[in-house]
Amino acid sequence: MNLQAMKLELVQMILNTDRPKLLEKVSQILKQEKETDWWDELPLSVQESVKKGMEQAKRGENRTHSEVMKKYQKWL
Repeated sequence: MNLQAMKLELVQMILNTDRPKLLEKVSQILKQEKETDWWDELPLSVQESVKKGMEQAKRGENRTHSEVMKKYQKWL
């Protein structure tokens, strides 16, 4: 089934239902999908920093929590 056919089928099901709770659920789902992702609301500099950290982790350039705590324990 292609996208247009799926849309038409959904519209038909919506038009044929008399169940208010179901219609409210469908409405909520569609509204949630329109909401902005929290990632998109982060400043570009923060997004770039997170991406950089993820790339470093993929290359094995990271430290475990215990390693970091051991190093900085004298300041805590």
